[in-house]
Formats: sequence, structure tokens, C-alpha cells
Amino acid sequence: MHRPYTIIVSEVTVDGKLTLRKGRSSKEIMQFMDEEANRYLHELRAKVDGIMVGAETIRTDNPFLTVRYVEGKNPTRIVPTSRADIPLNSNILEKHAPTIIVTSRSAPEEKVKALEEKVEVLRCGEDSVDLIEMMDMLYNKGIKTLMVEGGSTLNWNLIRLGLVDEVRLIHIPFIVGGEDTPTLVGGEGFYSFDEVVKLKLRAHFMRGSHLITEWEIKFED
Repeated sequence: MHRPYTIIVSEVTVDGKLTLRKGRSSKEIMQFMDEEANRYLHELRAKVDGIMVGAETIRTDNPFLTVRYVEGKNPTRIVPTSRADIPLNSNILEKHAPTIIVTSRSAPEEKVKALEEKVEVLRCGEDSVDLIEMMDMLYNKGIKTLMVEGGSTLNWNLIRLGLVDEVRLIHIPFIVGGEDTPTLVGGEGFYSFDEVVKLKLRAHFMRGSHLITEWEIKFED
């Protein structure tokens, strides 16, 4: 199967947190990004074919996922959600940019039909979205480069399946703490150093007052 070249892009605190608390919006932390850091984020959005977040990010943050701080095209917005559980008043369902909702074949038909009245809906996987099949479907729809601004669960599921090529981080100079506060990658986690995903630092630089680090994932031969 083919898949898009995939980059996880996220703002993270010094201790790797995405939000102030579980269930809180990441916009609370993103408001502390200066204009140059926001330009960096939106420059990336303008360069890719698609931008992906998880359904929880839609429910919590209700983002637009459009290009604003720079000139450029809006990428196709993509949301995997096994139960088609997207509020019908979500900003991504408006006509600012193309949107694809990816759901499972067992998702409730009434929810799927309601979404199909607004945006394109793809179905793959029986009880949950098959992310590998999803990536192949997206590639065949012209999504050759994909930016993921997802939460910790989506990041984990993509990384554990080997579906990510780069990680780019905008560092926010805070320490938040909290055992249950979402980090960049959540999920079950790996149990041995033979399993962990290894990265190579490709670049580090300042944009405004923020450190940016860009990492390549080292796939084993």
C-alpha cells in the first residue's frame, strides 16, 4: 500500500504536555505562541496536501484547520473517527476548505448520512478505522503529504504502526506537570527499547521567541 509522507507537528511544553489538563483545549497553550511561531505552523499547513486531527480535538478545540498567518492554499482537512462522532456544528464541516471524515463500516448510519450532507465520508475498517487502509485511500485521493496536528492518542496510533516520517515541535517555555495531562504521544506505549521509535535531529532553530526542533524518524532497514 502507498501512504502520504506524514509529519506530526505540535506545540509542546518543556515537559512535553499538549494542554493544561485532560479535556482542556490546546488553544489555551497555543495562545502563548508569538506571531513568528504561528507563521511557521501555517507555512507548514500551506505546503501540505492534507491536515489531520482526531475526533477528540474537534470536540474539544473546534478548530478551523485553515491557513491564516501566511498566503497559501488550505489543505484538505481529515478526521478519523470510528463512530462518526463529529458535532454537526463543527467548524471543519463549513466550506472554508475540503474535508474528509474517515469512519468505520459499523458507524451509525444516521450519523454517516448527516455528515455526508456536508462533507466527503470514507469508510474503512469494521469496528474501528483501519489507519493503514485509510492512508492508502488518502494517497489515492491525491494526499501525498500529510500534516498531523492530532492529540496524543492519534499520534500514538500512527507512530506505533510506522505511519509517521517526521516530528516537528514548537516548544512552549512552560512546565505544566500532571500525571493525566496529555503528552505528545499517549496510548499504551512501548515496553522495551527494542520497540521504541528512534529519531534523528535534523534541525533546530528559533522562530520568534520559540525553539523549533525537527526530527526524522529512523526506520530500520
